[in-house]
Amino acid sequence: MTPVTPLPAAAATPRRPEHPIDAPFVARWSPRAFTDEAIPRDTLLGLLEAARWAPSALNAQPWRFAWARRGTPAFERFLSALAPANQVWARNAAALVAVASREAMELPGRPGPVPNASHAFDAGAAWAQLALQAQRWGWATHAMGGFDAARAREALVLPAGLALHAFVAIGRRGDPAALPEALRARERPSERRPLSALAFEGGFEAAGA
Repeated sequence: MTPVTPLPAAAATPRRPEHPIDAPFVARWSPRAFTDEAIPRDTLLGLLEAARWAPSALNAQPWRFAWARRGTPAFERFLSALAPANQVWARNAAALVAVASREAMELPGRPGPVPNASHAFDAGAAWAQLALQAQRWGWATHAMGGFDAARAREALVLPAGLALHAFVAIGRRGDPAALPEALRARERPSERRPLSALAFEGGFEAAGA
């Protein structure tokens, strides 16, 4: 069993939820500074195991993950697919994970695959479980939508029928001073909109555009 590792003092967050919730939900955030600590293979697989148990429509389990640890040729390929601004800091992560999902699924009694309208929704649930398990074990995660789609498809050998959503950097949270100056000011937990701007009783009339 992977031991729980206390987060460094830098992980303290001034976030305050509007309603009582468990601490990991506000403690989790997405840093860019990582230490040079390697992530054990079994630990990384444990994070993916947490993702595997996410809920999915009709138990289709459309999520797919490709992973690479720092110091391997695969890691360099994954890194090359990221936007240059993300490569600057993501190269220091202990691992990179690509999150994709299968766009079709099989239904009992139906010949061949049919479109799965909720494949991306379900993959998002799986990524959230990975992130929260990482938080529990003292690892930090940062999901990135900034990547070159064509280069990523080649780097990942992504087959037809899989939609690529994000790359996730995983590592131990590091010293912000190691980041380029432009990123240091952003190395802190972000706030959230008020719940009243996001959740509406009875319908979406008040949601606006």
